[in-house]
Amino acid sequence: MKASLEIIHKREDGETFLWYQVKVSEAKFFWHYHPEYELTYIMKGDGKRLVGDSYESFREGDLVLLGPLLPHTWITERSKIRNCTAIVIQFSAGFIEPLLHYPEMLPIKKMLSKSTSGLHFIKPPQETVHLLKQKTLSHSSAESLSLFIQLLHNLTSIKTQPLSSTLFKQLKGNEDQSRINKVFHYIHKDFTTQLSIKKAASLIHLSESAFCKFFKKVSGKTFSDYVNEMRIAYACSLLTETDKTIGQIAYSSGFDSLTYFNRVFLRKKRMTPSAYRDRE
Repeated sequence: MKASLEIIHKREDGETFLWYQVKVSEAKFFWHYHPEYELTYIMKGDGKRLVGDSYESFREGDLVLLGPLLPHTWITERSKIRNCTAIVIQFSAGFIEPLLHYPEMLPIKKMLSKSTSGLHFIKPPQETVHLLKQKTLSHSSAESLSLFIQLLHNLTSIKTQPLSSTLFKQLKGNEDQSRINKVFHYIHKDFTTQLSIKKAASLIHLSESAFCKFFKKVSGKTFSDYVNEMRIAYACSLLTETDKTIGQIAYSSGFDSLTYFNRVFLRKKRMTPSAYRDRE
């Protein structure tokens, strides 16, 4: 599956950015990118968020900023179907970059530079959330532009965590882009089953050795390490949201050995599955 170039809404004449709400009964896998910056706030819903090579949980209150052309998707858990509501703000580099030359905009410039790998804002304050929800932002007016700049300014004072690793490379060639996203889609769809390097390589018509080199070059990780990260993330959600035993969770997440699951979990989370569950 190729990462699709997404055009969600068309800006009208005179609009410098887009503010809109998205309401869906289920967030389905849609691996895509677009040339605009994107700020997404989850008002309702939970599931998984994929940004570049990042695979993390999202829930109500989640706020992220994505730089241009960074592939991403939001999906609800396969065992859940819940209504999801999000506020999305998209703005182009062509609009914002001329403003970044002013010294007062330096903090915003630095934040946007970091967003090339995606930024997750930790516990955004109510003042910022209130600004995000202002429907005035959907109007083409001096007031909406002022609110938008104030919103960006507020974001610069919030602690952030990067999402996609610096090793993730956004491929520019259409053929390579189509190849890697076909593999990502295969992994996401079947990561709780016994995935095969041979099958993944055959999807993009490469030998197994050539595939391993290609995947490591693009993702910065080996195929097995990437798959294990998705499985551990899924296991974490089962640990916090179900009463399944550790063994049941290991097998439900795609591991065929409890010993191996415990070893991988400890390496990835620096604690045992039991400790993770007790912490939550």
